[in-house]
Amino acid sequence: MIPVILSGGSGTRLWPLSRGQHPKQFLPLASSNTMFQDTVLRLQGIPGLKPPIGVCNENHRFMMAEQLREINIDPTAIILEPAGRNTAPAVALAALTANSLDDVILILPADHVIADISSFQSAVIKANELAKQGSLITFGIVPTEPETGYGYIKAGANFNDHSFHVEQFVEKPDLNTAQRYVDSGDYYWNSGMFAFKAGAFLTELETFNPDMLNACKKALSDAERDVDFVRLNKEEFLACPSDSIDYAVMEKTDKAVVIPLDAKWNDLGSWSALWDVRDKDVNGNAISGDVISLETKNSFLHSSSKLIATVGVDNLVVVETDDAVMIAAKDRVQDVKKVVDQLKADKRSEADIHKTVYRPWGHYHSVDNGERYQTKRIVVKPGAKLSLQKHHHRAEHWIVVKGTAKITKGEESMLLTENESTYIPLGTTHRLENPGVIPLEMVEVQSGSYLGEDDIIRFNDNYGRS
Repeated sequence: MIPVILSGGSGTRLWPLSRGQHPKQFLPLASSNTMFQDTVLRLQGIPGLKPPIGVCNENHRFMMAEQLREINIDPTAIILEPAGRNTAPAVALAALTANSLDDVILILPADHVIADISSFQSAVIKANELAKQGSLITFGIVPTEPETGYGYIKAGANFNDHSFHVEQFVEKPDLNTAQRYVDSGDYYWNSGMFAFKAGAFLTELETFNPDMLNACKKALSDAERDVDFVRLNKEEFLACPSDSIDYAVMEKTDKAVVIPLDAKWNDLGSWSALWDVRDKDVNGNAISGDVISLETKNSFLHSSSKLIATVGVDNLVVVETDDAVMIAAKDRVQDVKKVVDQLKADKRSEADIHKTVYRPWGHYHSVDNGERYQTKRIVVKPGAKLSLQKHHHRAEHWIVVKGTAKITKGEESMLLTENESTYIPLGTTHRLENPGVIPLEMVEVQSGSYLGEDDIIRFNDNYGRS
């Protein structure tokens, strides 16, 4: 069995922690690991498991690779999507990348919380056996309440040992309908997790959506392979129809089987869902960071950098980052995505990036900015180097705070240590490297008529960026 970790979501309902360039699946929201890492780690101990295939937006490729490295996982491949096309094309690409059409692939979104690992693994092992026989397995979550935010699966006749033929997939219901589903005992939440042989899925996809399969084949046949990364042909992939696994295959096939899963599952689709899974104090508050709560109940309070103080409030969500504060009634958190829509409409950077921006070589943090200047704190990992580049609209001053910097400036090469500095004039080709064994920390002061990140002309880059 090959795990396929789908990591294409943007997590807009968890703004301002989750953002376009650093979405929720790559954040440590439910444990000390990121949600993506937890998705991989909860598979440990399942016999016969092969290294995972990751599928993500190409902008997130280094986060996925680095987070796999942190937990000592060497992937089968990391497939890079140039744009989102929903889950069915992502699964098709993974199936085409599998070692054999007889391999069972286990499809797992990267943003789920599953507390009962033993029950989850038992269901996966069972799914593996049924998938080997040609069934297309979906995992149906045993509902705990009449949830209106999930689609449902109606179980039909018994298939094998407490698994059932799928009678119907149904859309998100209203409250009365959801209550009727739960009372009947025949319906399960649609988890978005699946298992089937790669060849079995591709056969059904060819029957029901041949255009999608052909587009995926073309995008993959013309892909560039760079170590673990599979860079799809952008033009071919953008021509691919966009659809979910449910609509493209599972609702149409006669081979769909549902396995009930009761494993304390949560898809963390909102701040209220995160409040559900977090530990709470005696007043029902889930608190993290620097918080003082007085006469506060049933609230989610998260501080990233500043003190939060609440007095006499109930059922609130308050989330602070270094560039935004979000306050919402706990029963209105599904509407947080409307804030992100407004930010995008206003072309504000807070929709996509934090003040701390991660790069394959390390990260930078925006400290201050104004008209014609910007100050950043830069951290470069040991042995890493930025691209050889120049700028048309800005000059840069570099001051080393910690470690050693190897600097290329035009035809000149130099080493700078703590409290030393240099100046990079506008238009000068330059490069920054960390030749040492400890992180290099620097302060960069930019000045010029335009300070956007797109004012970079790269001549050479270790990470394949254009």
